Amino acid sequence: MPLHSMVTEAVLGYLEAVDERAPGLIEGFYLEGSAALGDFQPHASDIDFVAVTAARPDTAALAALAEVHDRLRDRRRPYLDGVYVTWDDLPRGGTDERRRPRSHEGRLTADGSPPNPITWHTLARYGVPLRGPQPAELEIWTDPELLARWTTGNLDSYWRRRLDRTGRLLSRGGVVSLSDFEAAWTVTGVTRLHYTLATGNITSKQGACHYAMGTFATEWHRIVREALRLRLGNSGSLYHNNRFARRNDLRAYAAMVIESAHDLVKR
Repeated sequence: MPLHSMVTEAVLGYLEAVDERAPGLIEGFYLEGSAALGDFQPHASDIDFVAVTAARPDTAALAALAEVHDRLRDRRRPYLDGVYVTWDDLPRGGTDERRRPRSHEGRLTADGSPPNPITWHTLARYGVPLRGPQPAELEIWTDPELLARWTTGNLDSYWRRRLDRTGRLLSRGGVVSLSDFEAAWTVTGVTRLHYTLATGNITSKQGACHYAMGTFATEWHRIVREALRLRLGNSGSLYHNNRFARRNDLRAYAAMVIESAHDLVKR
């Protein structure tokens, strides 16, 4: 699967800058997320990665990484969003909850959150190496049961709470719920997790929309098509700019998918 030219250009520029600033630090570099899943959209996607070092970066190495990410942040999107792990971390994966250096929207945090099970499973199954061995040649942690537990928990800790925050229209969250971003983000987000609980696998945002069309009743297809249109950057809203109607369908769809996902776990 060929990579989008924007992905290749951004990663090669990053690796060149890190190699200049901290030679030998990055021994492995793997794409995950939309770029690895064949769903990179230049107008919407960031570049998700897992970078591998021999040892946890020391103060000097962290300073070098922060400088590189700061420099790259000055250019336009896509951002390089990812986490720094060691080769020894790969087989431990989701059982090791120590915080790790992480880049988000061009800013490096020295004690960012550890990779979640979705990241580990995507890396193991779909990771694209731009430096280092193929993922299949490495021992990378996966655990279907822990993946399912994390996925179920995320539906409640993030997505159900997000629905609660956007429930009152005359609020900041309520205004956000009228946006194009929220329509695409929520529909694809909850559906991807449903897919994982139903199949044990990982899918992209675009893949989630196609899954929804084949899984849920036709009454939900309109909001799914709207999310897919927004994901692909196509014009021509199915809602004729009626954002209030779209918001209602969005909230109803998300609540339905969350409940359906929990029903899958109970079976």
